[in-house]
Amino acid sequence: MDPVAWDERYRTAEFVWATAPNRFLPPEVEGLVPGRALDLACGEGRNAVWLATQGWDATGVDFSPVGLEKAARLAESNGVTATWVCADVTDWHPDPTFDLVVVFYLQLPHPQRRAALGSAARALAPGGTLVVVGHDLANLTDGVGGPQDPDVLYTPDEVREDLSSAGVDDLVIDRAERVRRSVATDSGEREAIDCLVRAHRATPT
Repeated sequence: MDPVAWDERYRTAEFVWATAPNRFLPPEVEGLVPGRALDLACGEGRNAVWLATQGWDATGVDFSPVGLEKAARLAESNGVTATWVCADVTDWHPDPTFDLVVVFYLQLPHPQRRAALGSAARALAPGGTLVVVGHDLANLTDGVGGPQDPDVLYTPDEVREDLSSAGVDDLVIDRAERVRRSVATDSGEREAIDCLVRAHRATPT
């Protein structure tokens, strides 16, 4: 977790990551009515920008100002606007006003991850949806790519535990599973193993 290092990584003319949304995002938000969306650890903004193109009022949060500058340029090139916030997601505490919160590939050691996912859960408005995707621990031995440090990898059960400690009593876990995605390598197609957790905050009756 070093914003200076990420600034250096993002300080290129090209985008470090693809500019299209992560492959898991569109199917997870399909059918949701656009409202306020929050992308935690948004990096260069591709997921937040895509959400904005789908009619969401999108906010992206990241601790790299260089990444956020590129995110703003990506939004402009797509003809949309979004709100960009420079903050450390492990100690940023938004109001519970978001209809969608996404956390994609935020690979942190356990204490910081639990803090960030707790903030994500508490940011949900009643009825809001939370989607967490990251490199799974099993990817270290059975998959390809991703971080090689087991301390920053996690499992669906660990994310479930993190969310249960967030203090959001009406948070409901809808999915908590490992998912596979194809990755092109020099030796051909292989599979990476990710953790995907989807939850929602219940609507008061």
